[in-house]
Amino acid sequence: MKRVLLPLIILLAISGSLRANQLLIPMDDSQTNHLKSYGLVYWVLDSYDLEVDWLLNYRGGSFMFPATQEFINECVIRNISYEVISEADGAQILAFVKNPDANMDAVKLQKVPKIAVYSPKSTQPWDDAVTMALTYAEIKYEKVFDEEVLEGKLPEYDWLHLHHEDFTGQFGKFIKMRGQSWYQQQQREAEAIASKYGYDKVSQAKLAVVKKIQGFVLGGGYMFAMCNATDTYDIALAAEGLDIVETPYDGDGADRSADAKLDFNNTFAFKDFSLIYDPYVVEFSNIDHTSQERDVKENNDYFNLFEFSAKWDPIPTMLTQNHKNLIKGFMGQTTAYKKNLIKPEVVVLAENRDLNEARYIHGTVGKGFWTFYGGHDPEDYQHYVGEEPTDLNLHPNSAGYRLILNNVLFPAAKKKKLKT
Repeated sequence: MKRVLLPLIILLAISGSLRANQLLIPMDDSQTNHLKSYGLVYWVLDSYDLEVDWLLNYRGGSFMFPATQEFINECVIRNISYEVISEADGAQILAFVKNPDANMDAVKLQKVPKIAVYSPKSTQPWDDAVTMALTYAEIKYEKVFDEEVLEGKLPEYDWLHLHHEDFTGQFGKFIKMRGQSWYQQQQREAEAIASKYGYDKVSQAKLAVVKKIQGFVLGGGYMFAMCNATDTYDIALAAEGLDIVETPYDGDGADRSADAKLDFNNTFAFKDFSLIYDPYVVEFSNIDHTSQERDVKENNDYFNLFEFSAKWDPIPTMLTQNHKNLIKGFMGQTTAYKKNLIKPEVVVLAENRDLNEARYIHGTVGKGFWTFYGGHDPEDYQHYVGEEPTDLNLHPNSAGYRLILNNVLFPAAKKKKLKT
């Protein structure tokens, strides 16, 4: 009987000890897998009635929550670095980050957001960095597209990512690829959806989608977009009621005086931009700082994250948590934003000062939040149509991908009351 009781007593003692301890997930250079660490936090929030402390500016934006053997096992399975610390040490860390003299803070993560990725149902000729990040981190998401948006499904979600998309209705301005099967399939799909909902043109249907998304954000939703889903979204809002699409895409010519009629009061991020009407130029406006204008090569293309006050600007601080402040640049159909075309109230989170361009920006609209991130894939400098997707097993510590996952966890944060 004693032989049975002794292991049981030891097991209970270990279990009791763990319950009094904290699990620290460091997010500095000591972390073996930064990307999967976000998925671990998501899993803890989703599966257990626990809060997670996000330690802003502490060791790269580390996480801390009660230790259990199950959580430790999961760290081992996912190859995530962790430290088991005493409850007293955990309290000491919290006191340290909350010290008024420290540019740090602790934010409570409480409930995971329900995530939607706006993406066509048809086969894609390119990958999507956000979908890859979510899949690799093991974070749950659902796909939606025009039909779900137009039928009012967005309020079922908390966080929406806009996949590589052209919201102006010009099929990405890839007219030179109209012989490709994927292009034809997407054109048929877009035209069928427009017809189904009573629109004469794809551009009109896309505008209706944009307005639904705008309503989602105004009502308190979180919207994140990359590449040309950023500038084309704002262009569609500014050009409401105007024809900016040339003949090859919709059968009739554009209103070449549309520039003078653009309404920048409608846009989220950009102002005073001019349209590019040429249907054979794969640019939509002068918002994007194109490769022809950027005097930089892959080996010296970097951008800097800004440092914000963790206690006074917690949202920008959350969105810029990283183990590196200098991030490798990467291109996309929309790569970077000319700073003179960004509204003054927009928060620039990262920039290349030498090129006078912003790469990562954020703002509020109504009760909601939006973030735009220039470029296509943080670990593929110049991704071409049809290339193989990036294998994130080769990039578990990607600083560029961390910025995406910061946005995924941001809606889980308990919002502080504004100081008056």
